Amino acid sequence: MAMHNLRVVSDRAAPLLQVDGVSLEYRTPDRIVRATHRVSFDVQAGDRFVLLGPSGCGKSTLLKAVAGFVPPCEGEIRLEGRGVQQPGPDRIVVFQEFDQLPPWKTVVQNVMFPLRQARGLSRAEARERAMDSLEKVRLADFADAYPHTLSGGMKQRVAIARALAMRPKVLLMDEPFAALDALTRRRMQEELLALWDDAGFTLLFVTHSIQEALVVGSRILLLSPHPGRVRAELNSQQFTLASQGGAEFQAAAQRIHTLLFGAPAAEAQPQRARSVAGR
Repeated sequence: MAMHNLRVVSDRAAPLLQVDGVSLEYRTPDRIVRATHRVSFDVQAGDRFVLLGPSGCGKSTLLKAVAGFVPPCEGEIRLEGRGVQQPGPDRIVVFQEFDQLPPWKTVVQNVMFPLRQARGLSRAEARERAMDSLEKVRLADFADAYPHTLSGGMKQRVAIARALAMRPKVLLMDEPFAALDALTRRRMQEELLALWDDAGFTLLFVTHSIQEALVVGSRILLLSPHPGRVRAELNSQQFTLASQGGAEFQAAAQRIHTLLFGAPAAEAQPQRARSVAGR
């Protein structure tokens, strides 16, 4: 039986993004290290899909592979059925670092720049779209400010506005709130979910926080410790920020912790999402 109202996600037709048997490796001065091993999952249009696992499980490397920065050594990544070979404006990344905004550009210029360079919009079109995106993250009043005058949370909101202005097919977020204080992090989670309600974009989100995964995600992929393998894939759309602290939320968080860290080694081998039922 499924436990704590975490249900197995059934396959649906025509996924937007497919990660099929992907293994990723990187070199150190001494050896080749495998980051993930034959990971497979599908992301549907409109999903808030979370990659969750401990540090070193390869979740950020997977995100970079989806972005086109890291080629798989095994398997394939497909967006709308076409293999991902390189970065593109259909996949935009928001990183954890606050210094991802060029400091010599104003807020609105930071948002306009990729619209002009990658989308080929005129200055007027780029400014209009940039201002609309800044309005959505409540930063239109700071359009002419420079990044050094903004707080960490505000800088992340600019980065999100810049990404959403590009209208990517998949928004990729690599632990974007991890460096924020607890109150700012909660506020950013609220704003991200409100933006998703408004714009309905597809989100691929990386975190090592079980609580954040339950709040942000509609679906969660659990990855084992290094090298990352799929432990399970779960629905979590029943949880919200308001449900934190509730008995069902806490039970779900504990169940996920057990799946990630408490399973015997023999159960850490599956390479495609498997059922939680009967475990």
